[in-house]
Amino acid sequence: MKQTIELSGMKFYAYHGVSPQETQVGNYFMVDLSYTFPAKTALESDDLRDTVNYAEVYETVKAEMECPARLLEHVAGRIVRALENAFPQLTRIKLKVSKLNPPLGGEVYSASVTLESARI
Repeated sequence: MKQTIELSGMKFYAYHGVSPQETQVGNYFMVDLSYTFPAKTALESDDLRDTVNYAEVYETVKAEMECPARLLEHVAGRIVRALENAFPQLTRIKLKVSKLNPPLGGEVYSASVTLESARI
């Protein structure tokens, strides 16, 4: 049996982007994440040590969001790699990183990149 945990609407203020305004002033970003892993032990034990603690997952995402990058693709890739390294029991990760109100000269709610990673 597998279990999926979702962290939706994680909001961060960060300095990702190509333009000087984005790297100096910053912007808000939204991160949505779901991850899957074997669940049998946690379902029976009711012990935090037998799951993938979403507080620890959040801290991993937060640490990567704090490191400026030019491209959303790069940020998303770093987050996925960090999660895979920190939590080897993960079998699937789906991550969406969105820049809110991107500076495009028009009204756009967000620009997003979605990555999916699966391990057998």
